[in-house]
Amino acid sequence: MIIFITGATSGFGLAMTEKFISLGHQVIAVGRRQERLDKMKKDLGVNLLPLCLDIKNKNLVTKQISELPLNWKNIDVLINNAGMALGTESAQKSSILDWEEMIQTNINGLLYCTHAVLPGMVERDKGQIINLGSVAGEFPYPGGNVYGATKAFVHQFSLNLRSDLLGTKVRVTNIEPGMCQTEFSEVRFRGDITKANNLYAGMTPLTAADIAETIEWIVSRPAHLNVNVISLMPTDQAFSGFAVHRS
Repeated sequence: MIIFITGATSGFGLAMTEKFISLGHQVIAVGRRQERLDKMKKDLGVNLLPLCLDIKNKNLVTKQISELPLNWKNIDVLINNAGMALGTESAQKSSILDWEEMIQTNINGLLYCTHAVLPGMVERDKGQIINLGSVAGEFPYPGGNVYGATKAFVHQFSLNLRSDLLGTKVRVTNIEPGMCQTEFSEVRFRGDITKANNLYAGMTPLTAADIAETIEWIVSRPAHLNVNVISLMPTDQAFSGFAVHRS
């Protein structure tokens, strides 16, 4: 299979890339950091095609996907993994620039890649799209404002894609992880490693390998089976209770 993974240079994306390469698949690894892509190519070999690309750039996404080498064009699985959270401030204190960056990456970038890849899947009547959502798309928490809203978009867009694709053999899944310790939190806290680590103090979070193994399981299901949504959390995490403010 040919698997297209965005955000492939760290966290979930890197774990997925290594997993699928180890199983003999071809992986198009998409990321913005050329030096990391070069290292991945050196480490993982000929079954990896590095693609230095900012998925927020609509025209570049369309161009680079249309210009893939012939033996890499027929993408079997698109994994829209690239995403980010920025800041934990309440909405009234948040940066509009942070909001825009999250929308452009988590929503627009996912849309650009899907729009570029999906027609080929439909034409071949074969393929699978896996979108990385989050439990934040279903369960609100203080400071999750726009990040949670972008992941709610991913949830509903995935369901609507599946509805549009009824009658084809193209499958769509939204996977919604809970707390997972990767570079994700370092980005959210703008490189403050202490703050990022404190988020997981005293509990055992999910790992990038957990997510990679779950996605490999989804991809390996028989063609007649569509996994609509998977929500997974660490055992040490559960759903918030009602919040009540009393004066």
